This record gives sequence, C-alpha cells and structure tokens, in this order.
Amino acid sequence: MHDYIIVGGGIIGASTAWQLKKKYPNKRILLLEKEQDFAQHQTGHNSGVIHAGVYYPPNSLKAKFCKQGAADTIAFCDQHNIPVENCGKLIVATSQIELERMQALFERCQQNGIDVERLDQYQLKLAEPNITGLGALHVKQTSIVDYTKVTRAMVKDFTDLGGEISLLTEVLSGQEFEHEIQLTCMRQGQSMQLNTRYLITCSGLMADRLTAMLGIETNFQIIPYRGEYYQLDAAHNQIVNHLIYPVPDPDLPFLGVHLTKMINGSVTVGPNAVQGWKREGYSRVNFSVRDTMQMLSYKGFWRVSRKHYKTGLVELYNSWWKPAYLKQVQKYCPSLSLKDLKPYPVGIRAQAVLTDGTLVHDFLFAESIRSLHVCNAPSPAATSSIPIGSYICQKVADKFEPGT
Repeated sequence: MHDYIIVGGGIIGASTAWQLKKKYPNKRILLLEKEQDFAQHQTGHNSGVIHAGVYYPPNSLKAKFCKQGAADTIAFCDQHNIPVENCGKLIVATSQIELERMQALFERCQQNGIDVERLDQYQLKLAEPNITGLGALHVKQTSIVDYTKVTRAMVKDFTDLGGEISLLTEVLSGQEFEHEIQLTCMRQGQSMQLNTRYLITCSGLMADRLTAMLGIETNFQIIPYRGEYYQLDAAHNQIVNHLIYPVPDPDLPFLGVHLTKMINGSVTVGPNAVQGWKREGYSRVNFSVRDTMQMLSYKGFWRVSRKHYKTGLVELYNSWWKPAYLKQVQKYCPSLSLKDLKPYPVGIRAQAVLTDGTLVHDFLFAESIRSLHVCNAPSPAATSSIPIGSYICQKVADKFEPGT
C-alpha cells in the first residue's frame, strides 16, 4: 500500500512527486509513467523557454506561477549544473493593430512587475539586424533550457529522498473505495494492481480519461492541437540574438510562429496550432479512431471549432503548404527561404475545452474524496513547474493531511 501514487512523468508530475516527498519524507510515494523515460510528451516537445510572464492577467495563478517559476527554475538549474542561457525576448509588431496590442502587453508587463523596454523601428534594427518590424518589446527576463534535463533532475532528487518510480506502467482502470484507491495497471505486458491511500494525476493529454476512470463528473475534454516546428539550417544559428515572437492574438492561447534559440545552439521556427486527430500523434500524418470519435462526439469541440473556424482553416493551410507557413515568419524575418526550413519534431498541446466551447486558459483541477487531478496545466507550465508542484502539495496538505 502506497500513501500517494502520482500518475504522469512529465515535469508537473516530477515536480509534484519531488516536493511531496520533501514535505512528507516518511510517506511511501510512487511516480508512474507509461513511457520508457520521463518527459516524453508535452515536456519534451516544447520550445525550452523559461518565460517571464508577459501575457497573463495580473494576480492570476498563471502570472504568479510564471514569475516565481522562472526564478525557481533558474535556481534549480544552477544547483544541478543544468545549462541556462538568458537571451531575452523581443515581441515584434509588424502592423498597426499589432502595435496597439503591443502597447497592451507593455502595460501588462508593468502590472506584473516584468522588466520590459519598448523599442522603436530603429532600435529594433540595431538589436536585431535580420528582423523587420514597426517596433518591439524587449523582455529581458527570458531564458532557454532543456526541460527534459530539468525533469530528470527532479526525478533523481525524488528517488534520492526515497521516492519510488515505475516506468512503462500504464493505468488501465481504477476504483475508489472508502479507505483506498485500487489501480489496475499494465507494466511491460504484465497486469498488476496497485493500492494507494491517495491518488494525484498529472497526465496531460489523458487528464479527462483519468477523471472519467474514477467516475468524476467534469465539464471539459482534452482536445489535442499539434504544434509543428521547423529547424533552421545550421548556417542560420546566429541569425538572431534574442528569441523573436510575433504579437499574439489575445483571444487565443497560442503565441504564434516564433524564432527560438535553443540551448543546443540551433534555432527553431514555430509552432503553429493545427487540429490534432490523435492525442499522441507525433508523425506527419496521424489518426486515432478512438481519439477522433471521442472528440467528434463532444459538443465543446464543435462549439470551439465553429467559433475559431477561420483561424483553424488558416492553420491547416499553413500546415500543409510550407510556403504559407514560411510567410508567417517572413513577416518579421524576410531573409529566410524554404530551403532554410528543416524537419523538427512535433509537439502536442493538451488543451482543455469546456462543454460550451470555451478554451480553458488557466489551471483546472478536479477531485474526489481520495484523488486530485491536474486537468489543465497550460503554457507556461514548464516554466511554472516548481510553484505548480508546491501549489499541488499545499492542496494535498489541505485535503489529505489537515493539520500538517
């Protein structure tokens, strides 16, 4: 019998397990991951950016977690000798409407206590000779890191404290009783049963299925959106000095196609945000009958698709027609050509969508008497993983360990 089982070996699950073991060193805690290694889904398929918290409403959990998380992540990396580069970010406006949106972002930065500087067209060209725009915001507190390395370091800290891990272990079903939760799992082809006093799930793309498994009623479903990237030819590794982002559409939770310096010295282009038809579909063409049927039978999918159908069609066109994708980045980096865009792995965003078609922008939790579920941990979840893990541990203490 375990005291706690945590399902999901991404950065949120790893952070939660590590901090929970620090908080309760005498508790028996197990971290389950169905893949052969940690950080194999959203954590290992992102841009590797340590965000400053530019885009998030003041006093929201996302704003608080991001600012604290950036500081915590950099400190953690320093302690564990994980390379971090503070390269800064430029948010570039290429039209009048983007200049207006940029001003709103500038005011939000000030409200969130973020060090930001407005650059005019001349100052932008001095800072980035290969970038064209009407102006930009220079966000100095933006860095890059390898989040897979961060996750593995958290797992090592967890096991060094006596925590247990089980890879290649998939949860098939679960049942909650008065004094425990029983999980039926498959581990390397063998069925096994695990018992725990309390269950915490940080399962990303499968979040809704694990709540349904325990009979918890919710009003959301996970809808997958593919984030497709390219990598620039190595000859362009010095094309930018900062991360280069467009000014995003404030109605959407996506940041647009950007140029990202990676910690390994390369530069990526992306991501877009195109409808996915398979939750864990990382190949060029992917389709899952189960995932698609579940999505098509959900009212929220049709409502969100109807609301954003024009954007969806543009993203689909850009996905299949490479010159159209290139135009998204040529708006601010006109020197790039098709031959500069090389293949790069895809990411899948686990986006919670409510039954009324609302895209969930903030954190979303569900719970039963003996379980707590992280149902939506949107970007910048990787940046915010340490304060998110701490927040979950506090919810655990309030719910399962009152008085501690």
